[in-house]
Amino acid sequence: MTLFTKRLCSACQEIKNSFDLEALGIKVEELGPDNPDALAHLAWHELVEDAQKNLPILVLNDSSAITDMLEIKNLLMRLSRKKK
Repeated sequence: MTLFTKRLCSACQEIKNSFDLEALGIKVEELGPDNPDALAHLAWHELVEDAQKNLPILVLNDSSAITDMLEIKNLLMRLSRKKK
């Protein structure tokens, strides 16, 4: 899974600070001018328009995406409980 974020995004920071994403097997890709690979990966998933409106975006292993922060948090909470 991949979490697309931006540096000055408060919702993105909240997700990153609330969960051990690495332990959950989630790769974080920060969008910005210094990371064209992240933008290319986002474009590959056809999510550039979504990212312009809303971040964070979590892309699941089946290539589906969750763009709602509450849904992302709920999924990550469930995954965290399973890891314990």
